Amino acid sequence: MIMEFTDKQPIYLQIAEYMGEQILQRTWPAGERIPSVRELGSSLEVNPNTAMRAFDFLQQQGIIYNKRGMGYFTADEAPALVLTMRRTRFLEQELPDVFRTMQLLGISIADLETRFNAFQLTTP
Repeated sequence: MIMEFTDKQPIYLQIAEYMGEQILQRTWPAGERIPSVRELGSSLEVNPNTAMRAFDFLQQQGIIYNKRGMGYFTADEAPALVLTMRRTRFLEQELPDVFRTMQLLGISIADLETRFNAFQLTTP
């Protein structure tokens, strides 16, 4: 898998975000072993040291843990922790930009609600 990295945040945080998505989508269920640093680094075509920074970051957050000699595993509370972390980042960092753009373009909350409702009807 080739990942498209952006300049908006460090690559290791983008990898951590990708890993969080895998946990939220249950691709990597709670309590299960996840790919190794080398496996993930190789599949994403990044330096293993960069991948290791993502693992360290998620381990510090309590989202993954290391079993010596066995590899990394998702914590039982990983989905809830990832969800809380992602929601907080969205509300504090991304949503203010959305509101600024809406104000600049004259888009109202009612316009947004209409689009949101239409989106809900079209998604499975």
